[in-house]
Amino acid sequence: MTATASPTGGTPHGPGRGLVRELLRTKPVDRIVAEGGQGEGGELRRSMSLLQLTLFSVGATLGTGIFVVLGEAVPKAGPAVVLAFVLAAVTALFSALSYAELAGTIPVSGSSYSYAYATLGELVAWVCGWCLLLEYAVSVSAVAVGWGSYLNEFFAKAFDVTMPAAISNSPGEGGGVLNLPAVAVVAIATFLLLRGTSESATANTVMVFLKIAVLLFFCAVAFTAFRGGNLTPFAPMGWAGISAAGSKVFFSYIGFDAASTAGEEARNPRRDLPLAIVLSLAIVTAVYVLVGLAAVGAMHWTRFELSGSEASLARVLDEATGRSWPSMILSLGAVVAIASVVLTVMYGQTRILFAMSRDGLVPHVFQKVSPRRAVPVANTLIVAAFIAVLAAAVPLGRLVDATSIGTLFAFSLVSVGVIVLRRTRPDLPRSFRTPLYPVTPLLGVGFCVYLMVGLGGVTWMVFLLWTLVGLAAYALYGRRHSRLAPGNRKENR
Repeated sequence: MTATASPTGGTPHGPGRGLVRELLRTKPVDRIVAEGGQGEGGELRRSMSLLQLTLFSVGATLGTGIFVVLGEAVPKAGPAVVLAFVLAAVTALFSALSYAELAGTIPVSGSSYSYAYATLGELVAWVCGWCLLLEYAVSVSAVAVGWGSYLNEFFAKAFDVTMPAAISNSPGEGGGVLNLPAVAVVAIATFLLLRGTSESATANTVMVFLKIAVLLFFCAVAFTAFRGGNLTPFAPMGWAGISAAGSKVFFSYIGFDAASTAGEEARNPRRDLPLAIVLSLAIVTAVYVLVGLAAVGAMHWTRFELSGSEASLARVLDEATGRSWPSMILSLGAVVAIASVVLTVMYGQTRILFAMSRDGLVPHVFQKVSPRRAVPVANTLIVAAFIAVLAAAVPLGRLVDATSIGTLFAFSLVSVGVIVLRRTRPDLPRSFRTPLYPVTPLLGVGFCVYLMVGLGGVTWMVFLLWTLVGLAAYALYGRRHSRLAPGNRKENR
């Protein structure tokens, strides 16, 4: 078949142009919002309050990061690690403000995937969703793997018993064969998710309050040993050290966008989603700065490198009190923190798959909703099984680093989406507007790209290979089954 030539010699109606239009087709915002909550067999239930949404994001963010990353960041910046946390928070804030605008404008479950579909087109949305699948699955598997070690530490200090290495370590690590605690924490999260969104949100709220209480307990104990001399010199490595530490601690802020995956289960999404995203970032920043200040005030910064990253907070408490029970309580807090992260991140992944399935880009099984529980049961079980196998039997190694690049890619797309939607749909009602537009979203893109460029070659290789696999999956399945495909539009109206 020959394409019709244009007067200028181009082929505007040719197969090439048709393919480009197909790949860049966007889903109208009005249609995305109208379909909100609808799935096969039932609807998601709007039951989450502002407090629950905020604590969902806090639960996803405030996890292993503060228990591990502080010990890695202090040797880079000294006592100025406090400023490093502030620097990372400002960097995250640029993306958070863009998330807040789009979450209030497009209050649906798909988070950055849905935002990209409305602004940048189907192919970009697919790649974004595909990257989020890698980010969520690998990160939650890695977090689940760490749960066993913290549980072992708690058992050792509380009851003087430990689990055998063969069943508590990941394969190829310390004699590990099958990490059963990782399977256990995934099973607990799955049970809560299947009970219902309201029940999951309530359990997360309890866990978040508990882990914040444990970190405040750490601060209270550490401040009893506070010595002003430990803060001098405040910035021994200067701005370069603060910047390096800021890059390190930035990834402890990942997760503030969790509330945006609950857009179809929020009671008042246009008002509550933007507030939840910004409030969660503020809460997490306050906790991080307070914990950092207490830690470097109680123990000289040069001793953090000797203590080992995973034991840094416990070492501070041991030195401050000379007893083991405070660090036992801290270990309990780490166990609760990890369980909360597993719950909220698994929830986010199921809701993103739910949105992608409703658009036809992944199989319909992921959008089937239980009429009784108002949750996607099959979706949750499939995700749980995949994560459990990954956590229990696969050595994750450096693959975990790939979660960072997928997150930054999604963050940058959200910032671009704000700019595109302001130009294409200025008439849309926006419950929150990103301040200092367009400077704020442009800075969001710039910071994300800067951090992506600084990641290692292996990370980029994993990211590119995963993207290629995703493009193949889109070509073989997503493109033909998309509800926006010409042959599918009529039957899916």
